[in-house]
Amino acid sequence: MTIAVLLAGGESRRMGRDKRELRLGGRTLLERNLEFLRRLFPTVAVSVKPGQEVRCVLDTTTEVVPDVYTGSPLAGIATSLQRFAQPVFVLAADMALPQADAVRRVLEAFADVDVALPIVDDKLEPLHAVYGPLCLKPMTRLLRRDRHRILDIFPDVRVATVPFASPVPFLNVNTPADFDEARKTLGIVQERPKASGGVGGEAAVGGEAAVGGEAAVGGEAAVAAEGRPQAGTSPAAEGFGPATEGTARQPALVAIVGKTDSGKTTLIETLLPELKKRGLRVGTVKHDVHGFEMDTPGKDSWRHGRAGADAYVIASPQKLAFIARLDHELPLVEIARRFFAGFDLVVVEGYKRQAPHRIEIFRAAAGHSEPLCAPGESLALVTDVSVPHERRFALGDEAGLARFIAERLDELRRY
Repeated sequence: MTIAVLLAGGESRRMGRDKRELRLGGRTLLERNLEFLRRLFPTVAVSVKPGQEVRCVLDTTTEVVPDVYTGSPLAGIATSLQRFAQPVFVLAADMALPQADAVRRVLEAFADVDVALPIVDDKLEPLHAVYGPLCLKPMTRLLRRDRHRILDIFPDVRVATVPFASPVPFLNVNTPADFDEARKTLGIVQERPKASGGVGGEAAVGGEAAVGGEAAVGGEAAVAAEGRPQAGTSPAAEGFGPATEGTARQPALVAIVGKTDSGKTTLIETLLPELKKRGLRVGTVKHDVHGFEMDTPGKDSWRHGRAGADAYVIASPQKLAFIARLDHELPLVEIARRFFAGFDLVVVEGYKRQAPHRIEIFRAAAGHSEPLCAPGESLALVTDVSVPHERRFALGDEAGLARFIAERLDELRRY
């Protein structure tokens, strides 16, 4: 998938002014979304009504595509398919908080289908979707009959839906109330953190997997998350990275605990895909009591830290890491609140004594005779033997465990 089209031909009737010119974080919605798409796609186009002006600086690679048909987003999508004759990802120009991870999940679902789009609580999101060339014919039929509802083509094409737990990445700014909500949300996650992470310590943010990370006593704390921060914003604007106290709804938090060699890491590895299938944005934290080195000794960034920098950033087009010195261990709940603002859930490996909510894995096959947690200390028990517990799961039942966790997110947010 190489082409993205920003649908910018709306009339802004309910807003009462041009939505594309509304400013968030110092830039217009049009500018923000163009920059967002340029970071993900080699070819970006802007769909507009004939004669409509695009009021922002466009680079030489951005094409303006006037609608052949007029009157709706459907017309813009059909015109784009006619222009490029290959699949296109479309994004409404009035979406306030798009996320790279959401786009990638939709792109991954576009296989042997004609349309791939998100679904949140049975609500489809057709303006954050991929459309293939075979959609053009049914779209044209509708437009010639002056019908403009995108969903009306779905009976004639193959559709893949991608479930999401949160509607935030698909927030359209249609009314002043929508704009107020977007400003409130963006203002929360974009507050500037202190240079040292607020603790005079080391913390890293970044990652190439969906989630990952470690935390050490009196050393470094590391959190990894998938995504690319937009230019001019903090990593937290994409739903990950250092954030200040009092952020948006804190993530649910649960720790996987167990004795040595019980299989904690393996359980998390197999649990994560099941949680992701439920549309959850998940982060992980690994407790490391021995200390670790995130940076590579001898590299330029490592030399910056060795020379005395209290904090430094390593950045590339794919990853970003923020590292600061620690003089004490960060509490687990502070790590969750500070580094995972915007996530649905944080799964922790270890932190048996600090974790507010625990799920234990106990394997007799590992040579253990009794669980680590006392009765009543764990929410659930994953085990290979018949041990009394109110909520017991067999090894291999990660789907059941994921369902159990997803049903209790509100409970797991209390800490």
